[in-house]
Amino acid sequence: MNKSESIVELSKAMANFQAEVKQPLKDKNNPFFKSKYVPLESVVESITESAPKHGLSFTQWAQNDAQGRIGVATLLMHSSGEYIEYDPVFMNADKNTAQGAGALITYLKRYSLSAIFGITSDEDDDGNAASGNKQQVKQTPISQEKVGELKTAVISFAKDYGADEKSVLENLNIRDYTKLTMQAADEAIKTLNNWRNQS
Repeated sequence: MNKSESIVELSKAMANFQAEVKQPLKDKNNPFFKSKYVPLESVVESITESAPKHGLSFTQWAQNDAQGRIGVATLLMHSSGEYIEYDPVFMNADKNTAQGAGALITYLKRYSLSAIFGITSDEDDDGNAASGNKQQVKQTPISQEKVGELKTAVISFAKDYGADEKSVLENLNIRDYTKLTMQAADEAIKTLNNWRNQS
């Protein structure tokens, strides 16, 4: 990940953006989980409705690595000139066709933008959602056992898709395993599972 010398103004703008962003409707079906998710165009629309007035913009581009794997890099910019460039997670397309490559690029763009801007692009299918329980869940500090479970899941994902641990963590917006809550760790593991099944 590359960034400008200072990201103070960018960070303030992101905080203001996330305080008012409207989460998009989940109106596309996921055949694997029999649930709904937000398509790329709706993620982009949700971002561009509020981001410009906070001086925020982004650009994304696809690229290949030496092994021919596909990745999508994202550059987050602020009108002050500050920026953060997020490294791509490189993966192999499910099918070695233009259609397969296009599907993977769309998938990577959607998840990168969702992670960076805090867009909930997948339906919550945990026990509370299934039972209709709307009670606030207490945030519990992460245990060493859960740290190990999450780290194993990240490393396994990186290995299976030809990525590296650092880039997977960046796309999950995780800087330090030990700073997460149990709930955030479970959500990260669920996201990795979604990535596997939608690639």
